[in-house]
Amino acid sequence: MSDNPDYAIQSDHPKRIEVKVKKVSKMMGRTVPEPFYATEGAAGMDLAACIGEPATVPPHGRAMIPTGIAIQLPSRNLVGLVFPRSGLAARHGISLANAVGVIDSDYTGEILCPVQNLGEAEYTIHPGDRIAQLVFVPVVTADLRFVDELDETKRGGGGFGSTGGFGSTGPGVLKAKPAP
Repeated sequence: MSDNPDYAIQSDHPKRIEVKVKKVSKMMGRTVPEPFYATEGAAGMDLAACIGEPATVPPHGRAMIPTGIAIQLPSRNLVGLVFPRSGLAARHGISLANAVGVIDSDYTGEILCPVQNLGEAEYTIHPGDRIAQLVFVPVVTADLRFVDELDETKRGGGGFGSTGGFGSTGPGVLKAKPAP
């Protein structure tokens, strides 16, 4: 961390929040670890598979894996984001089918992880395996104002690699016809 005030984070957001957690499985905290930060600098809390027996995900298959917990966020201005664990993705091709799960402030059901196997080999998830990570992020609610024109910017409408000089799409990418 820098002592330079130019690099300090200027925010009214608290450094810590209290989140209510309901154990929806008796395994939670006994045979399945409760969510935890693996290191002091970790942004995400590890979430474990709260399953009674191993679940094998076939290549290119999916499995809905429960975490054994439900949460209640203390404010409309917070969201819980469920991300894949980078080590599982890099070593085994294990990710989440929805890329990032969004836990809205008014959702109080069990956190489920739609695990997907992008690899070429079966992958077995065992009870208590860390399968995802939960990050809490501030939310700003927007009021939309529809306009006929947007202000000009240097980038404009360029996207999908346009800032790297690669054009907007690659070969073999289907370009759907936009609605009128």
